Amino acid sequence: MSQNLEIILTDPARRPAVVSDLNDLVGAEVKDKGGVSGAAIKLGYSTVTKVRPGVVPAVVDRMLEQFATALQPYYTDYKASAGTDFGAYLAGRPEAADALLSVTDHRAETTDSDALRKAYQKLRPNARKNVEEALPRLGSLIDKHTAGV
Repeated sequence: MSQNLEIILTDPARRPAVVSDLNDLVGAEVKDKGGVSGAAIKLGYSTVTKVRPGVVPAVVDRMLEQFATALQPYYTDYKASAGTDFGAYLAGRPEAADALLSVTDHRAETTDSDALRKAYQKLRPNARKNVEEALPRLGSLIDKHTAGV
């Protein structure tokens, strides 16, 4: 029987730490971006966080269930393979980025905020590459929060 990632990550005792760590992960990924596309990402992130302070952790919290559901097939396979490093596992499965982006794409389509929608549309063309680059950190974060469960 596989472990349900949504139940684990959204457990009320664990959720605040998961959201905080995911917020930190987003900030670290943005900070690490370089070049012209990195500058655009940093500008978009800065704009969104200035227009709506606290928006990133709020959105992460609101979408945590959907992110967990999107990653569940990968997590189930990882656990079945007796893997020991979900970050390395995800790094070898770049299609996991598409699963996560389907969640954010839907959210962007349904948001009432024109500023958020416009910022997302500017960042979306390079989003798959950026999410792929974040998969190892994301998997490690999930390992941290699922350890011992």
